[in-house]
Amino acid sequence: MRHATAPHKLAPHTPALTPLALAACLALGTGAAQAQPSPPAAKPTALDAVVVTGIRAALEQALNQKRQADGLVEVVTAEDVGKMPDKNVADSIQRLPGINISSAAGGEGGFDENDRVSIRGTTPTLTQTLINGHAIGTGDWFILNQFGSVGRSASFSLLPSELVGKVTVHKSARADLIEGGTAGTVNVETRKPLEFKKALTVFASAQAVHSDKAGKTDPQLAALVNIKNAAGDLGALFQIFSQTRHVRRDGQEILGYATLDGSAWGHQHVLASKPDLKGVSYPTMIGSSLFQQERKRQGGAFELQGKLGRDLVLGLNGFYSKLDAANYNVNYLARPDRLFDGRAPDPNTPGDTGVNGLAPSKYVVSNGLLSSASWDKTALAVAEVDSIYRPGSKAESSYLNLDGKYQFSDALVLTAQLGRTRGVGETAEEHAYAADLANSGLGYGLNGMKPAHVEFPGANPADFKQTGFNWLWGRQSKSLDSESYGQIDADWTLDRGVLESVKFGARFASHERDVKVPIQARPSLTGVKGAPGWSGGKYPGDFGGGLGGPVLKDLWLLDPAAIRDWSLANRYADPVVRHEWPAEFELKEDTRAGYLMAQLSGRGWRGNVGLRVVKTTQETLINVAGGAKPIVGSAWGKYSQVRSERSYTDYLPSASLRYELDRNLLLRASASRTMTRPDFSALGGSVGLNDDTLTASGGNPQLNPVRSNNFDLSAEWYFAPRSLLSAGVFYMDMGSYVSYGSYKADFFNDKQGVVRSYTVTAPITVSAKNKGLELAVQAPLFGNFGGNANYTYADGEDSAGQDLVGASKHSYNLGAYYEDVRWNARLNYTYRSSFLAGIDRSFAQHMDASGTLSASLSYKFSDQLSFTFDALNLNNPTLKYYGNNKNQLRSLYNSGRQFYFGVRAQF
Repeated sequence: MRHATAPHKLAPHTPALTPLALAACLALGTGAAQAQPSPPAAKPTALDAVVVTGIRAALEQALNQKRQADGLVEVVTAEDVGKMPDKNVADSIQRLPGINISSAAGGEGGFDENDRVSIRGTTPTLTQTLINGHAIGTGDWFILNQFGSVGRSASFSLLPSELVGKVTVHKSARADLIEGGTAGTVNVETRKPLEFKKALTVFASAQAVHSDKAGKTDPQLAALVNIKNAAGDLGALFQIFSQTRHVRRDGQEILGYATLDGSAWGHQHVLASKPDLKGVSYPTMIGSSLFQQERKRQGGAFELQGKLGRDLVLGLNGFYSKLDAANYNVNYLARPDRLFDGRAPDPNTPGDTGVNGLAPSKYVVSNGLLSSASWDKTALAVAEVDSIYRPGSKAESSYLNLDGKYQFSDALVLTAQLGRTRGVGETAEEHAYAADLANSGLGYGLNGMKPAHVEFPGANPADFKQTGFNWLWGRQSKSLDSESYGQIDADWTLDRGVLESVKFGARFASHERDVKVPIQARPSLTGVKGAPGWSGGKYPGDFGGGLGGPVLKDLWLLDPAAIRDWSLANRYADPVVRHEWPAEFELKEDTRAGYLMAQLSGRGWRGNVGLRVVKTTQETLINVAGGAKPIVGSAWGKYSQVRSERSYTDYLPSASLRYELDRNLLLRASASRTMTRPDFSALGGSVGLNDDTLTASGGNPQLNPVRSNNFDLSAEWYFAPRSLLSAGVFYMDMGSYVSYGSYKADFFNDKQGVVRSYTVTAPITVSAKNKGLELAVQAPLFGNFGGNANYTYADGEDSAGQDLVGASKHSYNLGAYYEDVRWNARLNYTYRSSFLAGIDRSFAQHMDASGTLSASLSYKFSDQLSFTFDALNLNNPTLKYYGNNKNQLRSLYNSGRQFYFGVRAQF
């Protein structure tokens, strides 16, 4: 859907490029730096939501905005969103220079919809996301991101592209921008009722999305109605959307690596017979993972706007989005770790001597890694099948905002905002059934970044009757994210020499994050009755297609409803005994900020210089074991609640300069100091345990924010109409950066009933640097064709020489378009090289290089009706993850392609 300043008119024929300009296009590719900020003094232009402008007209408008901006910004307008295959805001901005997107926040692994935004090879946490200049509360549907890895990055899966009027990416800081974006700020701007031309504007779209992997076709609906009176001083806008999509993801997962170092009970016996295995690492679990989900995103937005007299404009706007994300995840796991670890003696069983570790009968060691191994038939359980049904997974985001603008005089304009935003990530139900496969042999072989080979000689993994019950569990978790805020700004025009105007203002905000895990169920104390009923179901026959090699696939599969019924009948979920307090924390941040910024201009140059001062008061409530007067009753032991308080003040100067070397050649320079507060789970001091992998994660309430000194220098050559060739360099010196270290600690293992040694990952403060360059080009070519390309190089590492999270060294975008009176077509390819995705189960996880191909096509039947076709992931990409190197495969995921067919009507 597009909005425009003028009715659809085919842009006039582009003058032929000069030989030098044409050579520049061919050297870099046909490119578009789709980056466009609006000039500070520009007045809003009327928008007509029912009129579609051409691609070339939209690009020209975008370049004009970029050209006039003081700082370094990138912009996507509603015209671009409407003409590209964009299904959320992250998709809309991924083609901009220096912007990377990813499809996961943490341990859930990659999917087919992009969810997080990174700027210049940094973690998404360092990207500030705003809507209309204010914060947006967010939530995650995946359970481990609700309490285990709770970040500050916004979930773009809650923001459909239909809401967008314009998205501005600020790469250089300004004093009047809310602090929090060390790498940059993404500001999503929605539409305003009084900016529409007509008294009545109606827009509607209906699409059917087909996911080829899931084999499902679902509806996608959206509508907009805008009304304003004849005088043009009162208006109301209403938007709604309802979008359903089925997801199926085939995968192979290796849930970490361990080392035969004698720390586990069974290691000593293994090393006694195979001393050459000492210090060798091995995969702990190798799983065939089938993930199925129905995603239903519903919500809407409204804006009421009115001019009260000549000088005052007031607006009340709100937004609500809910993503119901019920999911069923099954993982058929080979367990080499069980064979090596054995089992320690059970202190509750007299005479129990435990189970010794079992050395493989055949094996191959390559570069310190047990790359293949096989065991003869053993009574030990060589496989575990985890069937996890989460019918209550969801995420919500909402805000209610009151804003105003008062023209105090011809020279002084006051603006203000007051509002509240709230996000929720919740798993209301989780039902998990774990079954063992025993009395079998086990063999595996690693194949680098291709699927590992797994076999169970002597057993039939397709027969549910050969398994035995092992365990059940089921969490309830909820993460609340809310902020109340207020802001007032004054823009005072002076026109005194080089001093054009002064802008100053103040802001307050109170932010809260509350993470609760009230129940972690376990098997009933009175015994478990039977097992879920099996109706003969199996994995899909084409499971594993697209993963790059054969995987274990002929496997039994339970109906999720049967798991839920069995779990409710057999689990122990006492809210006192099963209260999982180690995973909980509360965090409150109060901020007070003020700023002063001067707008400067002279002959051939413009710029701004300013200072923002912000004080942060932080209060953290965490649960710790023991204490003088502990809370008793939980199976995780006695605990006390400890409150930690601190405050700190940041001084954040910034300056930007734009200089015109000639009419078409600009130089830009900027310098700033920025900050981002640490992730919520990095501050929350609780310790979350994984009883299978013997790993844990904790927090540090005294962590300092990420603070960075940033420098940018760029050149832009507007060598022909609707054309740009640009190059820039950037440097980030982060004196404080949050990384992760690990240590060993003993905790009670609820699943095994004994105390075990865990590897605990905790945040630490280090320094880091990030530097790189950006190149971009866009131009119409010949006839009705045009294109764009951009490339970003980012080189970042911390003081220990470790890669920064999210840092792809190389990323690029290639795009081409065709447009005539009736037809509109675009093709785009996005690529990013490998990067450190984060820490998963206390192990480093890198994502391998990946690229995606998307396309869109539309046909205009009339001014009121058009046909649309969008295709995502056309190249059917497989997302690949690895550990410390590419010999340590972590996971492979394939979600297939998605096709959208539909119509758009506008009146």
